Amino acid sequence: MKNHPFDFFFQWHLTERCNLRCSHCYQNGHEGDDLSFEESVDFIDECADLLRSWSASYGVDFRPSFNITGGEPLLQENLPSILNLLRENGFSIYLLTNGTLIDRWWADLLKKSSVSGVQISLEGTQKVHEAIRGRGSFDAAICGVNHVLDTGLPVTLNLTLSEINAPCLDDMIDLAIDLGVQRLGFSRLVPSGRGCDLEDRMLPAEKFEAICRDLFALDLSGLEIVTGDPVAACLRNDTIEKDGDFPLGGCSAGVSGLTILPDGTVLPCRRLEVPLGNIRRDSLREIWSESEVLAALRDKTRYGGNCGRCEKWALCRGCRAIAYASSANLGRADYLAHDPQCFF
Repeated sequence: MKNHPFDFFFQWHLTERCNLRCSHCYQNGHEGDDLSFEESVDFIDECADLLRSWSASYGVDFRPSFNITGGEPLLQENLPSILNLLRENGFSIYLLTNGTLIDRWWADLLKKSSVSGVQISLEGTQKVHEAIRGRGSFDAAICGVNHVLDTGLPVTLNLTLSEINAPCLDDMIDLAIDLGVQRLGFSRLVPSGRGCDLEDRMLPAEKFEAICRDLFALDLSGLEIVTGDPVAACLRNDTIEKDGDFPLGGCSAGVSGLTILPDGTVLPCRRLEVPLGNIRRDSLREIWSESEVLAALRDKTRYGGNCGRCEKWALCRGCRAIAYASSANLGRADYLAHDPQCFF
């Protein structure tokens, strides 16, 4: 029997440069030494070779993809060439952007580069969005959305959910429908980077649960509600076998993805600032197989609090980035701590 293809992604932050300065950003805004184009070529080749090797060794078919982001990825001068290389190597490509710089030229280039989809950050109504992302950013992002939609590429609007924008979710749904985007997605505020100052605006677990249940109960023709949040996703996986000690889904850290920063640093997740190595000196294959951090993330017995006892561990494991940031703000940084917004 043929195995179902396994989704594996690389989230590549091409640059820390950004034209906005969002109040909830988990990045520190440091403009470091971006990979050269030659280093980027080698990195893409290594990723393709790694997945081919795994497929041959373990008999697993992969659906490999790259999430290309920043900073603001459109500020990286090598972006067009990188998109072409990824396409030539058989990767699905998703662009994560604030949308404000997308004009007709960029939209057409994304279409010609066979980008599979574009995620554009929109935090709420104009007033709420600009309180977070800056004056003028709302209209510019909407223009970017329309330019992408004009090419026929699918668009996901994504907001970082907190007490700040939770009250305008109905307005966001109406806006998404009016614009004609295909998906409305959400993630949670991570109290790290500049987001540390907004820790008190994180949603209580019971309120987060109520919002998730309300969103998933909606029947919206033409608009899909999506999320990569592991806790929220459990509400949609109730019919799947829950208990077990082998990670099957949920948080991607250590299981189904890696993040690469502009200077080549490898992280389990962009929002989980625990370096695993650097592609300028380390092998991705060795990082994936030998990292003590990744091994711990795959081991249920190492988890603390409710996460270590939860029957949903195999499908969830909580958001490791939020667990790490929240515990760090209490003076005991632990990426295996419980997720403080878990509602199970």
